[in-house]
Amino acid sequence: MSKKKNIRAFKTRKSFLVSVKDTIGSFITLKLVPFLKLCNIHTAFAVAGIVGPFVLSISDLSAGLASPGYSIVHDSISSLALTNIGWIQTIGFLVLGLLVEVFTAGLLLNIKRGVKWFYLGIAIFAFFGFAMLLIGAFRTDVAGISDATRTFEGRIHGFVASATFFLFPIAILCLMPSIKRDPNWKYLYFYTYITFIIGAFLVITIKILPEGNYLFGLIERLLVANAIIWIEVTAVNMFVISLKRKSSEESQS
Repeated sequence: MSKKKNIRAFKTRKSFLVSVKDTIGSFITLKLVPFLKLCNIHTAFAVAGIVGPFVLSISDLSAGLASPGYSIVHDSISSLALTNIGWIQTIGFLVLGLLVEVFTAGLLLNIKRGVKWFYLGIAIFAFFGFAMLLIGAFRTDVAGISDATRTFEGRIHGFVASATFFLFPIAILCLMPSIKRDPNWKYLYFYTYITFIIGAFLVITIKILPEGNYLFGLIERLLVANAIIWIEVTAVNMFVISLKRKSSEESQS
């Protein structure tokens, strides 16, 4: 009796494993392989823009919530790097910087040039990616110290961070005419316009508020979120366009 149960159990496991194998094989053959055939260099540009914001968001929130005494509402984003696990956020900025540079190449190659300001917007985005690398590499100074005691590293961090998020609304403003004229991007025009308005408002708010304000950390995170969400949305659009591009090329051939 026991032997029969073992044989039955063995057959059941074997049947289950065969079923799983067939399911995986069907998925690879019918779904994954056709999808990979549609991927191209533009897909890689898009994936860079999709992954970068996720990495920064996860690293910032995980380090912020796990640091005793640190408040994501009150404390600045930069001050998180001064905590024991601030290196997690630093990695997030470095990864975002590298991936934004790749994504910027995708913007250059995928949006039709509408006006001469387009290239200025692309140049600012290239600076944005490089600035993320600098923000990650150079730590801020402790809040509240006098200007005379600020370090060289802290000065670089402060200047680059201020310049970067001040220039972001200008970058998308330069891209807006081209986005409006491109059939593949024009439906993002209104969203880009709203992003510009929010970005400009938050930049002014950050400049007015002292760093010691209770909501400084929250407003600063909203400023960063506004920028990286725009990157995320446009990267998803680029991803869809890249798949359609390959499909269109195959149908024409």
